[in-house]
Amino acid sequence: MTRDDFFSALWTDYVAMAPQAQRIRDAFVSRGERVVNDHVAFRTLGLEPIGIARLEPHVLALGYRQLEPYEFPDKKLRAFGYVCDDPEAPRIFLSELKVEELSPRSAAILKECAAWVDSAELSEPEVLWSGRLWDPISWEDYQTLVAESEYAAWVATLGLRPNHFTIAINYLQKTTSVEEVLGVVESLGYKVNDSGGRVKGTPEQLLEQGSTLADRMEVEFADGQVHAVPTCYYEFAKRYPDASGNLFQGFVATSADKIFESTDTKKN
Repeated sequence: MTRDDFFSALWTDYVAMAPQAQRIRDAFVSRGERVVNDHVAFRTLGLEPIGIARLEPHVLALGYRQLEPYEFPDKKLRAFGYVCDDPEAPRIFLSELKVEELSPRSAAILKECAAWVDSAELSEPEVLWSGRLWDPISWEDYQTLVAESEYAAWVATLGLRPNHFTIAINYLQKTTSVEEVLGVVESLGYKVNDSGGRVKGTPEQLLEQGSTLADRMEVEFADGQVHAVPTCYYEFAKRYPDASGNLFQGFVATSADKIFESTDTKKN
């Protein structure tokens, strides 16, 4: 599978979960902008057989290499960033939940999900947009997870798929700051994640970011109850050159920590 085919398949799955992204992208294109994807991110559980170690080979096979690790203690997450030599290829961000740090009840719900997964299902890159590989959890279990970890509830309900794409503001010609981009987004009727501020990060940190709040979709739970839950969101990033004049390639953990909250149920 080529990188272009990979990201095309991801985009198709993503906009089915976040139709706002297609509308926002189309709005910038209609303004004469060239829309380039800065990065795409995935969520998973730190459990066999669906942890980062199992998913990473598909990323490396596309010509990517691993950057530094990132830790999110408050959210009980670990993550890695990935880049390749093509300067316009989207970066990739893989994160996983440290299930062992959750309460016994929440951990048991997630372990039951992972136990459904056949390792053979992870042999192809399509696993990264395969969705839920286990039976639905109950609404009661969803509420249990949300109370402890919004991230856990998201993965248990929606499975393996991109949770956001990102417009690279560096390639925009008419809307050149995060705040200007957010203004366009709001003019289209979409809400912005203001956790930690509308714009997260600074030029001194070499990365500024902003995002929408996630779309919502009705999901049928195991007990037959149907509820609308947050799905995916669209992000916007502006990168700055480092002391050597090279554009910053990584991520800023303190900013990403707040970007994660774009899918929080209390915000959506």
